[in-house]
Amino acid sequence: MILLIDIGNTNTVIGVMKHHVLDKSWRIETVKHKTEDEYLVLIRGLFDLEGLDPSQIQDSIVSSVVPELNKPYRTMLRKLCGSEPLFLGPGVKSGMPILLDNPKEVGADRIANGVAAYDKYKSACLVIDFGTATTFDVVSGKGQYLGGAICPGPRMSVEALGRMTSKLHVVEIEKPVNVIGKNTTDSIKSGIFYGYLSKIEGLIRRISEELGEEPKVIATGGLAEMFALSTDLIQAVDKDLTLKGLKIIYDRNRK
Repeated sequence: MILLIDIGNTNTVIGVMKHHVLDKSWRIETVKHKTEDEYLVLIRGLFDLEGLDPSQIQDSIVSSVVPELNKPYRTMLRKLCGSEPLFLGPGVKSGMPILLDNPKEVGADRIANGVAAYDKYKSACLVIDFGTATTFDVVSGKGQYLGGAICPGPRMSVEALGRMTSKLHVVEIEKPVNVIGKNTTDSIKSGIFYGYLSKIEGLIRRISEELGEEPKVIATGGLAEMFALSTDLIQAVDKDLTLKGLKIIYDRNRK
């Protein structure tokens, strides 16, 4: 049993891989002030809820975009697994050439997404990850990570609108029935949802044009399904894409 952990700015996704199959996964809030012992209790509690035995964990791999959590998670995983966890970063073999100006600065989750997408489709891919920030990651038909785009996520946009204006408020992110809102709440919902959808579709088209071919477009992250259902430019949704990429990278490094 391999423990997979993707630490994001807002949520942390935890998964268990058994015999190359993702058996269970959980999405929890990323909390920066917990100790390694509190994380240990948390992980064991999740396992207890599903009737899993933590002693069966053989090893672990982590991707993290929150550096201050690396130390407590590393210590916790040593206690839990009895082995040194593999943290995705410089020196870890992804098996994917990273054609960037500075390969060390790309987020670990973005590499995991690209690896998982290319491993499945064996063609040019564009991965859209709806997180705190929404990332667009481009992989060539030769399996090279080419880069991409980063923009504020929908929730960040909503919160900024509420925080930086006097008369506008935070709303739930959902697809409104009409584009033309008849009140302030519906107008904000329309601007956030349809404005963001237009941004996604525009970037997909521009990236495809610059790439010179139509990539397979895969969405992942918390809001992936909602936006994917509203456009025909996204061909697939895989909420576990990052965890699957971590397992592939784990296999390439531990063998």
